[in-house]
Amino acid sequence: MTEPNCDVVIIGAGAAGLYALHRVRGLGLSAKVFEKGDGVGGTWYWNRYPGARCDVESWDYCYTFSEELEQEWEWTERFPTQPELERYFNHVADRFDLRRDIEFDTRVEQARFDDDRNCWIVRTSKGATVAARFLISAAGCLSEVSTPRFKGANTFEGQQIHTARWPKGGMDVTGMRVGVIGTGSTGVQAIPQLAKLAAQLFVFQRTPQFAIPARNRPLDDDTLEKLKHNYRERWALKRESPTGMGRRRPKVSSALELDEATRTRLLENSWALGGPGFARTFDDVMTDAESNQLTAQFVRDKIKDKVEVPDVAESLLEIDHPLGARRLIVEIDYFETYNRPNVTLVDVAANPIEEITPQGLRTADGFSYDLDLIVYATGFDGMTGALLAMDIQGIGGLALRDKWANGAGAYLGLVASGFPNLFMITGPGSPAVYSNVIFSIEQHVDWITDCLAHMLDHDLDRIDSDPEAEAEWTRQVHEIAAQSIVGKTDSWWTGANIDGKPKGVTFYLGGTNTYAAICDQIAAQGYEGFVMR
Repeated sequence: MTEPNCDVVIIGAGAAGLYALHRVRGLGLSAKVFEKGDGVGGTWYWNRYPGARCDVESWDYCYTFSEELEQEWEWTERFPTQPELERYFNHVADRFDLRRDIEFDTRVEQARFDDDRNCWIVRTSKGATVAARFLISAAGCLSEVSTPRFKGANTFEGQQIHTARWPKGGMDVTGMRVGVIGTGSTGVQAIPQLAKLAAQLFVFQRTPQFAIPARNRPLDDDTLEKLKHNYRERWALKRESPTGMGRRRPKVSSALELDEATRTRLLENSWALGGPGFARTFDDVMTDAESNQLTAQFVRDKIKDKVEVPDVAESLLEIDHPLGARRLIVEIDYFETYNRPNVTLVDVAANPIEEITPQGLRTADGFSYDLDLIVYATGFDGMTGALLAMDIQGIGGLALRDKWANGAGAYLGLVASGFPNLFMITGPGSPAVYSNVIFSIEQHVDWITDCLAHMLDHDLDRIDSDPEAEAEWTRQVHEIAAQSIVGKTDSWWTGANIDGKPKGVTFYLGGTNTYAAICDQIAAQGYEGFVMR
């Protein structure tokens, strides 16, 4: 019987895959990483569209496992751009000598668990087959693109591109007639940049969005010195935070406790500060409808003040969901862009896109738009898309897509029953995208590698989750989601953007601090709910 080629196969060389490789090596295990791109960085390798930047502050969106790394790296802006983040992950790969175990331009097409040999048989796009004792998915929650299938798309004579497949060398849109489909986080970032160069920019908006000003700024020497000096303090705050952010929690528990003048003053202060922390000006914005409505109206008023044409402002303000029910967007000059004479907002909720034509596209009201470039800012098949894009088969040939046919779930978001020795970083059932995801990634990788160390120390060679423990954990995930406004609104968070996908929140909304404590407790109790041999 052939022995495994390596101890661990890791899928993906983004933030999760790089750290997983570093930690696995520290255990003395051999590892192989397969990455479908030709460079590291994951999300920050693929998303090169104009205006792409992180909506978490740079001092929070970074690894915490190495104080030396944090001390030597110097961020240049509050919210880092895609090029800066790609440079950061390349620096990490070089600093820790990670590239020698990464095979680029290689996609994992199939992973099949061999029950007799107790290992995973992994087949790649290059025709190679690798056997590994353990399989770690670091494929990412937002890596499988979602492109609508419009009638006539193959007839378009211009260019079509998804924002997550923007060419490395960029694309010159100067003088072009550009149509952008989608106004989520990506569209909000790309639209102001495209408008500066395009002859005409048509924005096809289905869902108006709340968006908070970024208040981005360069980081001066004094700020950088303070950040480096406060490294451990921020780390402790991240551990205590329900979102994994290094900022202190609000002191006001409810907007309803305050008189109007005080409430307005606090909202103005948060608005002036900008960034994603605005949603936590009061502690009950996400749970109390009245508090949410008061905060949302404040944002609507601010948006209205930015847009000069009343009809356009009205279209941007027809927001049909509570603040925070969809991912709260951080913007730079987004609403002001609609004051430009070359920008047109098209309401495709009222008049959906009927078809793509050779010259552009046509909406249901019969109006045609001539275009040279169509940009799909239509997001991703979130949480499960990247996992289900591979043919993953567990015990008895059970396909992961069949196991999750009625909804995805895994015990703690880490291990799905029937798929032994497969660990999922930020899988369904974990805080994942509802957190500072790089901090959640670190917590998952630390837990996984501590678990592997435990198994090595105790001569254990298989871990699976107990089906009953998995079902109970999934029930808790859904129960918490039912208490939040997030689970009551259709969005990519609930899978509503993908036809045929089971609807529902698949990530844990109870807070990263609570989640990490549960994971630690389960490990301390001998990995209760997991089955080891």
